[in-house]
Amino acid sequence: MSSPVKRVENYTTACLVLGFVNLLWIFAAIWAFFGFGWVLLTGWLLNKGITRLANR
Repeated sequence: MSSPVKRVENYTTACLVLGFVNLLWIFAAIWAFFGFGWVLLTGWLLNKGITRLANR
């Protein structure tokens, strides 16, 4: 029943690419419904939130 532990694939690149794609379509939807100003505001808020988490 016990088998040796095997290495797993590294999905970091795939995760980062799909996160970028998701961010792009969300920004496109916000731009379509609310305008470019809201996209800038959302990006700024995300940047502030990520910076705050990084400084913890």
